[in-house]
Amino acid sequence: MATKRVLLIGGTSNVGKSTLAEALAGQLGWHYVSTDKLGRHPGRPWPSDGRAVPQHVAEHYLCLSVDELIDDVLRYYGSLQPKITALVTAHATDHAIDPLVIEGSALWPEFVAPLKDDRVAMVWLTASDALLQQRIYHASRIAEAAAQEQRMIQKFVARTLRYNAAMMAAVQRLGLASIRVEATSSLEDLSHRCLELLR
Repeated sequence: MATKRVLLIGGTSNVGKSTLAEALAGQLGWHYVSTDKLGRHPGRPWPSDGRAVPQHVAEHYLCLSVDELIDDVLRYYGSLQPKITALVTAHATDHAIDPLVIEGSALWPEFVAPLKDDRVAMVWLTASDALLQQRIYHASRIAEAAAQEQRMIQKFVARTLRYNAAMMAAVQRLGLASIRVEATSSLEDLSHRCLELLR
């Protein structure tokens, strides 16, 4: 696998980063980390594991505008950059530890682009607004949600689509690699295209 020891996979929520990263880490025998494990931020505003949406999460989505949600999440992602940089640098330089696949929305292009070198590859996944909305609606079971929960989910959708557009503008401006998930035929195909970045 040439000299690459770290692969960063960025993208907005529900684009498929975790599924791809876990598949690649298993295929390569590399360590896998999600940036979601590096800190806490209001997550998806629908019930999970049989638990209700926490009050602070509900208030976050109901009280903030979409612009404020984007500003807030980017501030939070900025606060994670020292941890991300330290993690990437350790796995890129220390051959006593496994190479790394790291994924997450916190891998904002302008924050992590300086980490790219002959040991670190990076790619961003993107998708159409329609596909992202469809996936969020399915995951959240929006049709079964109460009116207030539906408002939170719609706000999450709006934030997700805004994030995706801004992310892709940054990717293109910086000349970074991206893959549109609809342009791939399967997880295997998507994995293959990512592996090409490591060659």
